[in-house]
Amino acid sequence: MQKLNKIILYCRSGFEKECAAEITDKASQQEIYGFAKVNEKSGYVIFECYQDNNAEILVKTLSFRTLIFARQMFVAGDLLSNLPANDRITPIVETLSGCIDKAGDLRVEVADTNEGKDLASFCRKFTVPLRQALRNKRLLLKVTNPSRPVIHIFFISSNCCYAGYSYSQNNSPFYMGIPRLRFPSDAPSRSTLKLEEAFHIFIPYEEWEERLHGGLNAVDLGACPGGWTYQLVKRSMMVYAIDNGPMDEKLMATGQVKHYREDGFKFTPKKHNIYWLVCDMVEKPAKVTELIAKWLINGWCRETIFNLKLPMKKRYEEVKNNLQLLKKELNNKQINVQIQAKQLYHDREEITVHVQRIWG
Repeated sequence: MQKLNKIILYCRSGFEKECAAEITDKASQQEIYGFAKVNEKSGYVIFECYQDNNAEILVKTLSFRTLIFARQMFVAGDLLSNLPANDRITPIVETLSGCIDKAGDLRVEVADTNEGKDLASFCRKFTVPLRQALRNKRLLLKVTNPSRPVIHIFFISSNCCYAGYSYSQNNSPFYMGIPRLRFPSDAPSRSTLKLEEAFHIFIPYEEWEERLHGGLNAVDLGACPGGWTYQLVKRSMMVYAIDNGPMDEKLMATGQVKHYREDGFKFTPKKHNIYWLVCDMVEKPAKVTELIAKWLINGWCRETIFNLKLPMKKRYEEVKNNLQLLKKELNNKQINVQIQAKQLYHDREEITVHVQRIWG
């Protein structure tokens, strides 16, 4: 039986160093130590633990939702290389035997890179015979079970892969960690997908009816031309769009949008029944963080989703510092919140943050 002493993390290509810094930091907080292997532009990071069993402990106890730069996380053994073209399945099954049984799902995945996309067709075809072989060995249930662990086979080339598993309650539920969203043809900009993805990532679906229902009041700071406003209008909310630029005419025609030609950093809401604040303004992270803190401290909104544009260097440190600053300011005012942050698939040089204010 092979030892599973590695953690595989998928991330956005170009952000491997940030993903590596984060997993190293989070692991050390749990007194688990190891080293991260990083290949730039590869779309994944390997964190190898020094002690046996630590990788399995970490994927079970480290909350996946607290990871910002990782799209997926699972424990795995050594790289299976030089897999014979006529039988790639046997080495994979042997690796997993004794490590897991009765898994609830199988995902044969690749990195989100051009090289990975070239392997995608192979992975789709390979999944069918591999699934049957795993079921024959009782490593995989015959019917998908969302409460059981997930087997991950991660191919980096057609004859090299990592095999391992994640826990269904502590992973991304999406294939490759990417929610598949379709761009609405009537949306004014592709940025609309950022907010839609944020709703999928941060808001449990069973709570959508309560927290994303029609009739809620929302503010969109830096709204022009209306990509984020579109998502709010689509859910029948009433929106105050704040931007000196023009808004999409179709959105204005809905009668659900009031456009204020003002600076988003200077706008003060006249009403105190705002539920959602959303913000995708291009500005320094610290300035945006300070603005959001003001809204929450003043009780101007219940929930907020906003983006922080990242610098070219020390991006993980920048993110960590701003989130700690936000939490500190709110704690000083004895304001109870839940903070989540993620670099979404539709983000680029930025991360998306969600804060929910919680009253006792």
